Amino acid sequence: MSGLLVVRAGALATVQDPGRAGYAHLGVPRSGALDTAAYALANRLVGNPPDAAALETTLDGVGLRALAPVTVAVTGAPCSVRVAGRPVAWGAPVGLPAGAELEVGRAESGLRGYVAVRGGLAVPPVLGSRSTDLLSGLGPPVLSAGTVLPVGPPGPDPVPGADACGLPGAPSELLLPLRPGPRADWFTEASLAGLWRSVFRVSPKSNRIGLRTEAGPPLVRARAGELPSEGMVLGAVQVPPDGLPVVFLADHPVTGGYPVVGVVPPGPALDAAAQARPGVPVRFLRSR
Repeated sequence: MSGLLVVRAGALATVQDPGRAGYAHLGVPRSGALDTAAYALANRLVGNPPDAAALETTLDGVGLRALAPVTVAVTGAPCSVRVAGRPVAWGAPVGLPAGAELEVGRAESGLRGYVAVRGGLAVPPVLGSRSTDLLSGLGPPVLSAGTVLPVGPPGPDPVPGADACGLPGAPSELLLPLRPGPRADWFTEASLAGLWRSVFRVSPKSNRIGLRTEAGPPLVRARAGELPSEGMVLGAVQVPPDGLPVVFLADHPVTGGYPVVGVVPPGPALDAAAQARPGVPVRFLRSR
């Protein structure tokens, strides 16, 4: 049997792929890997198709035992990687003999790591995706010790052995381009002008649903009253009653009732948000 036995589950390890795009009208969140570049690199390193399911780890890694020989790669937050107790390469394909244990250590910087296995994780898909969605509960459960993750048959693409595309390190300051709207007019002009000059911090309350901010000046509303719930997109920056922006990430709800001051476009900035630890400074940069 080709599979991986979870020996140590870590703080939060989940199965992720590109997610469930296209179901928001049914109330189903997108989900999927938070750091899309690191996830894609892990799959390339083992010769997988770009939509193969992989593991996303949080802060303190994961421990896995191979039930049959497999090839794996670890990317994302830099960390120590060991096979059968011996150091092996991070960010490169590594052979794992049957019975050997892979130990993905604590992140040295950043927050989230990715473990891809050649053939992909063959957990049952739900609505076309194998992603774990923490908000709706769709997909496989959060990893726990003793779980066996099935591995699919290897595809025709060879294991490349190296990758020419590097990844940026974890951000020491998170710079988020923000396209104003659709509810920027719910805030005072002075408050909006101050948004581009202000420094916030990543809150410890952040998760896969959203990156919460703290310590910056609260945005002040120009109008009172409640906003009817409306559709939310990846990267929407919602402002709750405390006035501190929340950047919606992959497990965000599909609707929300607080005004959205702007949207961070998908891409490198949201990938960086996936690696930003609590306390990292956050700046919003006006974008068109």
